[in-house]
Amino acid sequence: MSSSSAMRLIRGCRALCAPLKSSSTSPSTAKSTANPKSKPKKTNAKPNPRSSASSSSPKPRREPVRPSGIMKATPVSPALGSFLGVPEVSRAQAVKQVWSYIKEHNLQNPADKKEIECDEKLKTILDGRDKVGFLEIGKLLSIHFRKD
Repeated sequence: MSSSSAMRLIRGCRALCAPLKSSSTSPSTAKSTANPKSKPKKTNAKPNPRSSASSSSPKPRREPVRPSGIMKATPVSPALGSFLGVPEVSRAQAVKQVWSYIKEHNLQNPADKKEIECDEKLKTILDGRDKVGFLEIGKLLSIHFRKD
């Protein structure tokens, strides 16, 4: 390596290792960079005008968020309404109650847990099928929800 290429390498390393100079730093803060990771202290701290106002008056409350999508209660068909015992329910809650019914009555096929063996009450809401895959339950229940 020649001396000129070594000097270029050293200058490049110095440029990379040197602290960055920005227009907002003053010369006094640029000199005191013993620890480059430490942040400079603020000397011109202005009082926060909100701090005195927020302590004397309470914060306004937000309105509660209305459920939407699958969490919104919607009217259901008479068949699903009689199965669940309510005239309107959210899609998520309906699927949850159907699954609890399936587990309570041991309707899952013991050999293949993905398959549900429907009893007479479950057939009324699952299109009269004898066996249903667990992924089909949501699709078969969707016909019971009215679209407004």
